[in-house]
Amino acid sequence: MNEHDSVRIASILEADGMVPTSTAEDADVVVLNTCCIRENADNKFYGHLGALKSVKDSRPGMQIAVAGCLAQKDKEAIAERAPWVDAVWGTHNSTRAAELLRQALSSDVTVCEIVDGPAGASEPPPALPVRRDSPHSAWVTIQVGCDNNCAFCIVPSVRGAESSKAFSSIVQEVRALAASGTVEVTLLGQNVNSYGRDITTSLRSDVAWRERTDLAGPLWAAGERARARPLFADLLRAVASVQGIRRVRYTSPHPKDLRADTIEVMASEKAVCPHLHLPLQSGSDDVLAAMHRGYTAARYLEKLTAARAAVDGLAVTTDIIVGFPGETDRDFDATLEVVAEASYDSAYTFIYSPRPGTESAAWTDRFVPADVVAERFERLRVVVERSALLKHQARVGMIEEVLVEGPSKRRPEMVTGRSAQGKLVHFPADPASIPPGAWADVRVVRAAPHYLEGELVEVTGWPRRKVSIPVVAA
Repeated sequence: MNEHDSVRIASILEADGMVPTSTAEDADVVVLNTCCIRENADNKFYGHLGALKSVKDSRPGMQIAVAGCLAQKDKEAIAERAPWVDAVWGTHNSTRAAELLRQALSSDVTVCEIVDGPAGASEPPPALPVRRDSPHSAWVTIQVGCDNNCAFCIVPSVRGAESSKAFSSIVQEVRALAASGTVEVTLLGQNVNSYGRDITTSLRSDVAWRERTDLAGPLWAAGERARARPLFADLLRAVASVQGIRRVRYTSPHPKDLRADTIEVMASEKAVCPHLHLPLQSGSDDVLAAMHRGYTAARYLEKLTAARAAVDGLAVTTDIIVGFPGETDRDFDATLEVVAEASYDSAYTFIYSPRPGTESAAWTDRFVPADVVAERFERLRVVVERSALLKHQARVGMIEEVLVEGPSKRRPEMVTGRSAQGKLVHFPADPASIPPGAWADVRVVRAAPHYLEGELVEVTGWPRRKVSIPVVAA
């Protein structure tokens, strides 16, 4: 989500006449778009901000701006700690980036503008130009904010309540992206599978019904007319049906909101990738209850089993927190058991980080000692990498359809792409002869826990030609 927001901010500044630079030393404007999910992100941010002060001292007229979640959380405190910052804005008013920077040019103090929330679903934010670093892949925001109250999470405080974009707006955006050469889209939201829950406008009317069928084609079963709001499965099917889109991904869903109809769309729509990111967070029912996650370990595994039974070759990834306040050895052992049973393709593992303003940050008497957390973290890593390696070894000898991303960052003689499952695939080839956006069949010859290596069988498709249709994102 933050990466997408950064691209949107860059697009606004480019539309205002700026051009991107490769280093801060050459820049007239530097924007730090911040995250505050973990404490380490805060510390890195202020470290970067300190380093930029010396750059600004040597470049009169240079502007430094701070945006995003940390700005939303800390507000004026950023200017107090770093008075050399020119402008601060939060998560809901990126559209004003260029205006705030111009305002800061004539101000002797930091310009700080933080608003409490986005426009409602009935009045979506204004359209923004979108610059894409990858012409063949794009992010599409379908929802912002979150209505859950997970005890560890600061997102509702800095992103606000759930607000879904209009169904028609999303499909139109994807159509425009496809016309501009995009073949892969990722639907983004803090909790994508609750999309539409906040939309109160009835879809029973003939006008609304015609709008949906015009956009998506004859996709709706007879019973769909009775629904009072669009559901995520409906949107997923509509996006997958857009001509020119060959891959559709989404992130991140919440296990409690994963419905059978979403799994059915993943199983039946060829364009929807066989990859499910399903955050576990903990395998202990006691910890899950303290986190307010809304499911048990058994219920989580039931949904995972159903998804794997329905979707051929489904790859599953997850998020896990180690050392949540009050986590006992027994709780952690339960997490290891669930992780082993779930047999993930990969996992994002995090050490618990108390965030000011969250419920669990006040539970200081329950904090787990750092050395205990470190030992648990290493044990979890071993279990995760063991299952990831086994999953990858099972693919040796298979031919993967890879969407090429470009030369490998570490091995320039290798080309890198991703399979439909989202797995990174490296193969030897001349990067100049296979451009990003090309499609290639690659036979897997070697497996590692975090990637696959293969040999090129053939290039099956080249980047699509673009047409001059402007791409906007609300």
